[in-house]
Amino acid sequence: MAAIDYDSFLYYTYDQYKTWDDSWELIDGVPYAMSPAPYPKHQKVVFKISKELDTNLECSEEVCEVYISPVDWKIDETTVVQPDVALFCEETEKQFFSKTPALVVEVLSKATALKDVTTKKALYERTGVLYYVIVEPHTEIADIYRLTEGKYLHLGKYTKEDTVTFDLPDACYT
Repeated sequence: MAAIDYDSFLYYTYDQYKTWDDSWELIDGVPYAMSPAPYPKHQKVVFKISKELDTNLECSEEVCEVYISPVDWKIDETTVVQPDVALFCEETEKQFFSKTPALVVEVLSKATALKDVTTKKALYERTGVLYYVIVEPHTEIADIYRLTEGKYLHLGKYTKEDTVTFDLPDACYT
């Protein structure tokens, strides 16, 4: 079996990404299609989580808000992602956020599950997302990770009956 020639892959930038139709993410220059649309159960879980966070999150800075996808987080010129749920603490007039969110939630779907638990987990870890929550929508079980000394520490598996407290930066707490 021949080795993969990574030098011949096409890599893209944010300027190219902005011209694309449909829904995409761009990670280290590699495009990922965000289709087909997620199942209704996925969207219901996204809504419930965002509502719960919005209701219970106390932030001293008014710019801290919970957002749901599709909203772009432009990390650099070759990386733009759309977390299912994220806590962004910045005002922006741009079409994207640029500061690292303290909390990101990804709800798994058949089309994106592998990327969410591997590529995006590594991306969020290296960019400094303090809490990463991965939710399996059918079992409604969440794996929660906290960034500790630059690496994600798995805090455990939680159900919708559990109460979780996030020790967020000075601006917010739950």
